[in-house]
Amino acid sequence: MTAAASLIASGDPPWADRRVEAVAHVEFADFVRDVLPGLLRYGHVLTGNPHDAADLVQTVLEKMGARWSYVQQKTGDPLAYVRRSMANAHVSRWRRTRRENLVADLPDTRPYAPKDPFEHEPLWQALRDLPPRQRTVMVLRYYEGLSEVEIAEALGISQGTVKSQASKAIASLRVKLRQQEGGDGQ
Repeated sequence: MTAAASLIASGDPPWADRRVEAVAHVEFADFVRDVLPGLLRYGHVLTGNPHDAADLVQTVLEKMGARWSYVQQKTGDPLAYVRRSMANAHVSRWRRTRRENLVADLPDTRPYAPKDPFEHEPLWQALRDLPPRQRTVMVLRYYEGLSEVEIAEALGISQGTVKSQASKAIASLRVKLRQQEGGDGQ
């Protein structure tokens, strides 16, 4: 049997898989184009700075692009899956980098860092000081406008945990904002 005859007998040409992959890439590109601004905002609120947010979004989207057909088939909502992946990646990165690194000598100069426009915003400062899970719940609830059920599904936690984390975060924000108001007036 010749090579051409074996191709005809098999029924599927060898380029059929490539065509399916090309369609998946186009769908992923459309998905990214539609949700990228929201993901960057979400990442900015999670990380506290736009550069880390862009890195976080890029890292997660690279992983999602490689597994896009799986994400679409196995999850009902790819956006929720990406948000949860971003939250998990941020918490993992935070856990890895919070360790102290001892150095022999202190650097002589401070590197240039552009000013963050929200740096002196009291609510932004208080939100940045929250633990990662509380910050994530607050961002999803009040910034992205998700319900408690949607947040629980996105983060893979119970609805009661969402409520308790939101309650603790709001109480912490109230205390911090009152302290800042009292400190500014004295």
